[in-house]
Amino acid sequence: MGATKLDGITPEHLQRNAYLYVRQSSLRQVYEHAESTNRQYALADRAVALGWTRERIVTIDEDLGLSGSTAENRDGFKKLVAEVGMGHAGIVIGIEVSRLARNSSDWHRLLEICALTETLILDEDGVYDPNAFNDRLVLGLKGTMSEAELHYLKARMWGGRLAKAKRGQLRTALPVGFVYNDEDAVILDPDQKVQQVIATFFEVFSRTRSARATMQHFHANHILFPSRLLRGAQKGELVWAELLYTRAVQILHNPRYAGVFSYGKVKTRRSAAGTMKYLQVPQEKWHACIREAHPGYLSYEQWLQNQHILDQNAQSYGVHKRSGAPREGSALLQGVILCGNCGRRMHVHYRSRSGRCESNYVCEQFSNNRALPRCQWISGKAVDTAVSELLLHSFTPLAVEMAFAIQEELKSRYESLECIRRQHLKRLEYEANLARRRYMQVDPENRLVADTLEADWNNNLKSVKAAHEQYARQQEKDLCMVGEKEKNEIIALATDFPRLWNNPRTSHQDKKRIVRYLIEDVTVTKTADGYMSIQVRFKGGAARTLSIPAPVPATELYKTSREVIDRVDALLETHHDNAVAAILNAEGYRTTHGTPFVHPSVARIRRAYGLKGFYDRLHDRGQYTINEVAEQLGISHNTVYLWVRNDIIEARLHPERKLYMCTVNPKRLEEKLTAEYQAGRTTKHFHTKMMSRLHEVQYEL
Repeated sequence: MGATKLDGITPEHLQRNAYLYVRQSSLRQVYEHAESTNRQYALADRAVALGWTRERIVTIDEDLGLSGSTAENRDGFKKLVAEVGMGHAGIVIGIEVSRLARNSSDWHRLLEICALTETLILDEDGVYDPNAFNDRLVLGLKGTMSEAELHYLKARMWGGRLAKAKRGQLRTALPVGFVYNDEDAVILDPDQKVQQVIATFFEVFSRTRSARATMQHFHANHILFPSRLLRGAQKGELVWAELLYTRAVQILHNPRYAGVFSYGKVKTRRSAAGTMKYLQVPQEKWHACIREAHPGYLSYEQWLQNQHILDQNAQSYGVHKRSGAPREGSALLQGVILCGNCGRRMHVHYRSRSGRCESNYVCEQFSNNRALPRCQWISGKAVDTAVSELLLHSFTPLAVEMAFAIQEELKSRYESLECIRRQHLKRLEYEANLARRRYMQVDPENRLVADTLEADWNNNLKSVKAAHEQYARQQEKDLCMVGEKEKNEIIALATDFPRLWNNPRTSHQDKKRIVRYLIEDVTVTKTADGYMSIQVRFKGGAARTLSIPAPVPATELYKTSREVIDRVDALLETHHDNAVAAILNAEGYRTTHGTPFVHPSVARIRRAYGLKGFYDRLHDRGQYTINEVAEQLGISHNTVYLWVRNDIIEARLHPERKLYMCTVNPKRLEEKLTAEYQAGRTTKHFHTKMMSRLHEVQYEL
């Protein structure tokens, strides 16, 4: 026990501040155990009694409601340690050691700093000097007991919690769709809308067999998903929001929806920084897994089937946020390319185009989770070509070093195999010598035994001879692999890396392995000026930045120029599609694919850019073919020919199409037909029919 007299307190201590540290482990203790808090604040009177003035007493109570098991997130304790370390504290006041720290490392660190700055420590039992051996011993024992007390408290609580969990009686936070009734039994949420939405969720998943498709179904149909607030002033209230992909996967993995009570699915580990890490535990290692513990939205067998579906779907994406193994596809940067906009790993998409398989890099992880447009789409061919050229220029010095490393590895393998083969030869030679000794020791008259032993000796000699021949052949082969000539060939192959890289027999997987030996990652960003910024980070920290033009989309690459469009528009005034194509070819124009113009290509340009055709332009000028006039007036084309010959309808022969183009004036035609009727060259029935038809079509012609 520390000294209670004032001999240890010097004027130097009184000239410094007295720091009163106040802490409660939880906010609930702050509100419900007010007496403990008041006792801690009352220690300020002890400091006044020891000689400190009220102005010299500094109260640190920022850590009210925080656990003392670690110094992380305890800003008040950090402030106290800092003040003591700077020599501002004459005494540190706490009602007991457990209020300052329940961790031996934090407590002894504070003691060391107090000893260095000659700072005293005060609790309810007395005043202690950390520089005094007896006082330091007592303080150390108190710190150890405080930490042990915390351990026993946690152990008792954990034991009781685990026992209730194994019986399925532990009250835990329920996922949305479940609530506790008055008897603490788990029931389905009485809100019928909540039940319906969750039932719809599992029905859609059973139909689509995809969490992403389920999320997209909810977004497409504008269905909001319920959730309960876990913290804040509105804790426990039901809110509705869009269904996220991660939320959908979480619900599908939760066994509660199958009526299963589970405990111990996740274990926690504290990192060096003091933060908690959460690790998934396999189902066979859960502390509790009780089926049919309460009503559910699906059966346990259906839940297991859903887990199997999710596992199969996950295999299509590999390990999340990891590079994965090099695959057979042509995407050179598979697994090592990152998006420059959001920093996430980009996925590889393959598509067939003109009979060729092309790769593209797509950043869609964040956008898929929120049903938004993808972040970035990059042409795989352009990026792979740029990185390949960079490797071809950068690889030669490293290739020589790698060649020597390969040579040394081959030599090491040769020495190891050589030792094994020599041991094999020695064993065969020993067996042959043993067979010879057995044969030499037998009685020559005993031919039955002698013949058998002689045969064994001969077989062993044959085995030794064959082994020596095999050893010689293998030794010659190995010497060829590690000889000076072969060493030079390996170096030459390494220095001629472009030939190796561009060799058709070099597989995509081998190229990807080379890339991963040399490159840490590649970050790609599309810029606003039509370029792509490629940042290559090599193993070891070196980095290179490339800037290449972004590939032009096919819609722009094969887009007809404005000059050709204007020329086609002008030619269509007087020429048909065939003639337009011939004139364009004669003037040296070509299609976007470099081929001559033909009738269909001119027609495609007309349709794509809304250009009127040759006949449409004639119609706009009031000119029609004989067949069109006959169809409009409901008469035969022979009659129209007769009218043209008799100058009843004006017509001229088109020089290119060799067709009569008629200019129909309904009023003039009516006058001409009336004159023909009055002259008796047409019947009354025909005249009446034509007059009626002319009135119907006068606005169409």
